[in-house]
Amino acid sequence: MAEYQTILYQVDQGVAAITLNRPERLNAFIDQMLLEITQALKSADKDETVRAILIGGAGRGFCAGQDLDSLPETLGGHQLYDHLMDHYRPVIKLLQTIEKPILAAINGPAAGAGASLALACDLKIMAKTAYLLQAFNNIGLIPDAGSTWFLVRQVGYSRAFELAVEAERIPAERCLELGLVNRVVEPDALLPEARAWAEKLAQRPTYAVGLTKRAMNRALTSTLMEAIEYEAHLQQLAAQSEDFAEGTKAFKEKRPAVFKGK
Repeated sequence: MAEYQTILYQVDQGVAAITLNRPERLNAFIDQMLLEITQALKSADKDETVRAILIGGAGRGFCAGQDLDSLPETLGGHQLYDHLMDHYRPVIKLLQTIEKPILAAINGPAAGAGASLALACDLKIMAKTAYLLQAFNNIGLIPDAGSTWFLVRQVGYSRAFELAVEAERIPAERCLELGLVNRVVEPDALLPEARAWAEKLAQRPTYAVGLTKRAMNRALTSTLMEAIEYEAHLQQLAAQSEDFAEGTKAFKEKRPAVFKGK
């Protein structure tokens, strides 16, 4: 297993846990961390024993976004473009394309690109004391690392624009109300509940879960008729899986199915 300096990575009970581990900086991103997250996601994707991924933050924060102190003072627009494309784009692309369920456990502030990371995950569970913050406009920048794409699709244009330009904290209960997160729990319950949820996801028919993720991502940019055709294509693949055979057999035998993710 790779040696990581800025994250923790552990596989257990079918769950790959990726923990951002710069608590003294509220887990703010530096280049090394982004590269290590990319490596860890690739490892989890390739590992057949991994059937769900759990992303969290060490200490009291989820992720404060880009660590501005780690960037050159003379960073210009072209350099910033390259930085986003070289370091952030690979992470967000993997979160969208890995065909395993990815759960974010938001234990504290998720700001800037840290909010983007959370929004890119398939499911989100959040501590009542945590918040999201689209902080970019506060320093004269625009939301990046996919935030504009995720916000518009998750809350609609007007809400998304409001959250982006007002750049204020979005408390956990408001995040739940807007549909930005799936569940809000007491801080002490976050890690146990996130872990239990991830392990439950790992027991699902993860091949079909992956195809579902593929279909839903395609549906965001397709017509209804295109979506129906693509569903039919993926359903043909799902029907050839071991999990489908097990699921139908278990249904007929009136017992819980034991899925293998194949």
